[in-house]
Amino acid sequence: MTEIHFYHLTSTPLDRALPKLLEKAVTSGFRSIVRMESEEKVEWMNNALWTYDANSFLPHGSSKDGNAELQPVYLTTRQENLNNSTLLVITDSSELETDNGFSRVIDIFDGTNETTVAKARERWKKYKTLGHTLEYRQQTETGAWKTG
Repeated sequence: MTEIHFYHLTSTPLDRALPKLLEKAVTSGFRSIVRMESEEKVEWMNNALWTYDANSFLPHGSSKDGNAELQPVYLTTRQENLNNSTLLVITDSSELETDNGFSRVIDIFDGTNETTVAKARERWKKYKTLGHTLEYRQQTETGAWKTG
């Protein structure tokens, strides 16, 4: 079964929190897919990954960049794994397909939106019923993560 980590955003928005998580993933040897709900969000995140920290470089790309198989972090709207990733990041309350092939999933959601939180709770229940290993992390006021 897949290991699913829920990340509950409470103090920083997605475009500030996700780059740090992806840096850790790349440093740990993971290749990652980040699934967004629209091409506009893919472009928004693509720009955020270039500009979030002037002292960092996080190699990434999307379909506009080509060479998906060479990208350690690949941004997409589709259920695809063109860069042979073992880590899937789902955003925007996306649903995880049951036969996903990823060893780890990060389900990151906006904790300031009650509808989004309710949907995350529904996904948690569904994944637990399916037998996935689940972990929950919530942001602290400083943007760090605590396991809950």
